Amino acid sequence: MDKQEAIEAAARELLAHGGPDCLTDPRQVRDAMRLAADAGATHDEITAEMRRQRGAA
Repeated sequence: MDKQEAIEAAARELLAHGGPDCLTDPRQVRDAMRLAADAGATHDEITAEMRRQRGAA
């Protein structure tokens, strides 16, 4: 998985999680965030990708 794929996956997991409603397993979000960070992604990059994914939906 390259950096961009990791960013997209982390953003997707964060959006699917549903915030305070916790609609998915929080471990999925944690694991996706860890992979993205290990790939060199920043929180700003993940946030931007979340915005992009929300706008595409």
